[in-house]
Amino acid sequence: MAKTTDKTAGKAAGKAAGRAAGTAAPEASAPKRSRAKAKASNNKRLTVTLTKSTIGFDNKQWLVVESLGLRKINHTIEVADTPSVRGMIHKVRHLVTVTGGQ
Repeated sequence: MAKTTDKTAGKAAGKAAGRAAGTAAPEASAPKRSRAKAKASNNKRLTVTLTKSTIGFDNKQWLVVESLGLRKINHTIEVADTPSVRGMIHKVRHLVTVTGGQ
């Protein structure tokens, strides 16, 4: 029994030493910002309204409408004006109306 205790104690000590010798803690490093978040902080917003039903259209278009956060006809949301959101709106431009920032 003494051997198993020594083995487990050795493994635990090895793990602790690896953590101590590893890289710096995440909170010590400076936070990284992506371009999308930097652009979103410009306070440019788009108002998107679902004006047409997704019935009869491709299922991928329904997924885009859902991922934008639109739930039913005449539901209006406000989203950040980013290239990814503009691409999503472009895919379903025949189903939505957009105001602001164009």
